[in-house]
Amino acid sequence: MTMRGWRLGVVAVLAAICVSGPGRPEVIRTASDLGPLPADRYDFTPQDYQRSQRASALLVRQCMAERGHPDFPLDPRDPSDPFVMTAVSTDYGALDLATARRWGYGWDPATSRDFQPKGRRMTNAEYADFPACNAETNRRLMRGIDLKRDWLYASTRAIEVDKAVKRDPRLRAAWDVWSRCVAEQGFTRYTDPVAAYTDSAWQRGSDGNTRHTQRERATAAADVTCKRHHHTAELWHAVRARKQAVDIAQHRDRYAAGLRALQTYRSNIADVLRKLG
Repeated sequence: MTMRGWRLGVVAVLAAICVSGPGRPEVIRTASDLGPLPADRYDFTPQDYQRSQRASALLVRQCMAERGHPDFPLDPRDPSDPFVMTAVSTDYGALDLATARRWGYGWDPATSRDFQPKGRRMTNAEYADFPACNAETNRRLMRGIDLKRDWLYASTRAIEVDKAVKRDPRLRAAWDVWSRCVAEQGFTRYTDPVAAYTDSAWQRGSDGNTRHTQRERATAAADVTCKRHHHTAELWHAVRARKQAVDIAQHRDRYAAGLRALQTYRSNIADVLRKLG
């Protein structure tokens, strides 16, 4: 495609953003600000995750009681292993300018405590029985679901769709504009925002957090500022939406089967919560 064709493609996608995104905030701070994607309905929601965690904890506690551990906590800590947290960005890299200026590509260390187990440590005897109960719990929640054929289908397709998104000439042109913008402010010319987020120069620790150096924070701020100025995340989101919609249309029956598997999982969770708590 010629450069003129790329520009026309970018203009077309930005026009689609303006038409298809009513109610979207003027300033994008989180991925959810960009609105839903076609494939979202085939994936876990935050509420699904919370409910599944609760159901899993209840089933594990019941199993542990049956194995002679009647006071097993709902949210136990390992006997001695340190808590390790993995860094997770949005699908579009850094988006919030205030966070970028304060924490770079990392986060406030104090927030890590929010993710730590709240219960007491498991005893060694409990720890020995825990894996079997955890496996039994997984089997209970996955009852009636074909893991290989249906459960993993949407996530497998997501990998392929993401490859197609990254090859899209409109997005590559948008990344190039973003990259030049960041470089013009005196920072590394990254290939895309994810490369900036994952730069080894930020020296992430075992918990995934960065050093929050002045260079890192300035780079992250430039990254977000350039995204806002050139609507990089909005265009990226629009390309993802189009690629997902096409893939779903081409594999409608398989996606439908995956959705039924997700609904079965939700039903299994609801059943556990109804009976245990």
